[in-house]
Amino acid sequence: MKYQRILLKLSGEALMGEQQYGISGDRLKEYALDIKEVVEAGAQVGIVIGGGNIFRGVQGASQGMDRVQGDHMGMLATMINGLALQSALEEVGVYTRLQSAIKMDQIAEPFIRRRAVRHLEKGRVVIFGGGTGNPYFTTDTAATLRAVEIDADVILKGTRVDGIYTADPEKDSTATKFDTLSFDEVYKRGLNVMDLTAFTLSRENNLPIVVFDMNTRGNLAKVVKGENIGTLVEK
Repeated sequence: MKYQRILLKLSGEALMGEQQYGISGDRLKEYALDIKEVVEAGAQVGIVIGGGNIFRGVQGASQGMDRVQGDHMGMLATMINGLALQSALEEVGVYTRLQSAIKMDQIAEPFIRRRAVRHLEKGRVVIFGGGTGNPYFTTDTAATLRAVEIDADVILKGTRVDGIYTADPEKDSTATKFDTLSFDEVYKRGLNVMDLTAFTLSRENNLPIVVFDMNTRGNLAKVVKGENIGTLVEK
């Protein structure tokens, strides 16, 4: 196994499946089974999930809402997704803890770094909800921050595209895929891997990123084993 401790970043939109909004039970179950496979193989798994299937703070701000209020609503959306994923994982027999950057004791533990690491060492999946707990920061930044804090080996960014391309492959048929990239190359080419705050934090801490297609069953296990799936960004 190439990566022992991983931080899996999932987009909220991915949970919609074929729906227009909300949470797809089928997609949740697929993700839960993929995560179970890597946990049983011995990987320690932390997860950060977005909230874009329910609400985006930036979207609210663009419609005249106060940005801070909107971002707080987005953080709550990540907690809804975290609860759903926790339920799906426990349904397939994976011990899971949900930790929140915002205090909500009745439904989640507070984020405490040492406690999170202890859960991982005991083989529990830890879902980090509530973003960073601060407005103006994306869940990409939350994922990188948590990955650095728990000393993860890699950030695995699960998307619906199978890696990083020269252009958007869904819009440009001539786009070609990169197998590996350096952090500097991503900057120079202006490629959209993560938002700049998250990407810079990853680079400064020498934390590699793998962008891969999470919607193909078995891909997560292949990435963790070190197979050439997706695009690897490293120093």
